[in-house]
Amino acid sequence: MGTVNPINTIHDVLITPLKRFPDERGTVMHVLKSTDEAFKGFGEVYCSSIYPGVIKGWNVHTRITLNYVVLSGMIKFVLYDEREDSPSKGVIQEICFGESNYVRVTVPPRIWSAFQCIGIQPALVCNVIDHPHDPSEAKRLDIYNNHIPFNWNYMK
Repeated sequence: MGTVNPINTIHDVLITPLKRFPDERGTVMHVLKSTDEAFKGFGEVYCSSIYPGVIKGWNVHTRITLNYVVLSGMIKFVLYDEREDSPSKGVIQEICFGESNYVRVTVPPRIWSAFQCIGIQPALVCNVIDHPHDPSEAKRLDIYNNHIPFNWNYMK
């Protein structure tokens, strides 16, 4: 199936189209296999819901790789690369995904991320990470008062 990266991207971020298999009983939705390029190991899987209009983030992890999939609803996922050693330092990447664009977004360590539920229904977000969650290896910023050159106000 391969990895698809749009034009304005952050180095090492992968956007991978996923398959859904609906039938009269329901739908099977692929998330991540150990044979996928994005698989770096298993640490934890968690799901969270987010209500329409709500924004979660900004977060950055020093060693965790994120693998986000939106199982229902839609989100606008925004990434910011401030890694000194990155060819995409300073780049903002925006990705809208979920039911209408069923993909997995893989985010390596040291990239800031935040997301907003878009649409009229809550979104259910699944994240497969390669290390167990450890609050000491993450940093957080206020969504509106920070140094990241992205304005969430235009989304209101």
